[in-house]
Amino acid sequence: MVRKGGLEPPWAAPLEPKSSASTNSATFAAAFAERVIISGPGSGRQENAPWRPPLSQRNVVLSAQCARFRVSVAHYENFPVASLIVPRALRPAVGAIYRFARTADDFADEGTLAPEERLAALDGYERALDALEAGSPPREPPFPELAAAITRHRLPLSLFRDLLSAFRQDVTTTRYATFDSVLDYCRRSANPIGRLMLRLYSAESPANGDASDAICTALQLINFWQDVAADWQKDRVYLPQDELARFGVTEAHIAEARCDDAWRALMRFQTSRARAMLESGRPLTRALPWRLRLELSGVLAGGHRILDGIDAADGDVFRRRPKLSGADWARVARDAVFPPRRHRQASPGSAA
Repeated sequence: MVRKGGLEPPWAAPLEPKSSASTNSATFAAAFAERVIISGPGSGRQENAPWRPPLSQRNVVLSAQCARFRVSVAHYENFPVASLIVPRALRPAVGAIYRFARTADDFADEGTLAPEERLAALDGYERALDALEAGSPPREPPFPELAAAITRHRLPLSLFRDLLSAFRQDVTTTRYATFDSVLDYCRRSANPIGRLMLRLYSAESPANGDASDAICTALQLINFWQDVAADWQKDRVYLPQDELARFGVTEAHIAEARCDDAWRALMRFQTSRARAMLESGRPLTRALPWRLRLELSGVLAGGHRILDGIDAADGDVFRRRPKLSGADWARVARDAVFPPRRHRQASPGSAA
């Protein structure tokens, strides 16, 4: 759902945050760059200036069927939005992927629409993908740009359909029985972004795909644990029901912001497992071009820092929602270049 605050560097002209709730992707696999820019045609901006859409473009009409749904296209917090680290040739594609994911995610999460209206809007995007696949992309944003990116870089349409499937699930599913069911959601909500980035950078391989999935899923989980309270306000609980029972925790803990020993033990388990999953993807940094390696190292360091914040609060994400300050970002930069041993030594066994 990557909307969350806490992973965006203050010096990177961060995108305006979503109002509430968790976001897909880690959703989108955070980016850590010197400037965040989305280059629009004929923008005439300074290359190093943070991008802001002109007032006439702050909102976009998404499609004829969804014309009454207007959303900002510039407030993902954890997404590699065509930063200066991204090669110039890839920035339009990254921006197009972002706009598609952002607006579709807003259908599922933002405003006061009824569930059937949200699903109808997402169905409209599905039909737009059908039209794009047939060679007749809609003229409304973001589809002309997305069609160009898909054609130029041979991006799999199935990954965009996976995102829409996850966004629909945000509308229809509010509880998850097991961790496997949470992982299945992450497979569609977060992992497609990493897979798309691998395709853009011509870095696809089975091993790289597995490592990317581990990182993206871990980031999504970190977002969930960071935003337990915010998601509760939308009647969503991503903590697996069987694990709540295993630790003697009930939903009353969330409703009452109750941080007793049972809750603390549950959150320690979740952060430990997320750390191990995040680190299991670290080998990917050695297989990527230097630009993406630099961003990914920052992603790993930022994810660890958020987990540090949850642990420092003893799991009390109700009163101390972790997010990164300016001082934290100095540490993230350091840890990106020199990963602490405690990060590199995280292992799946430590989450048992």
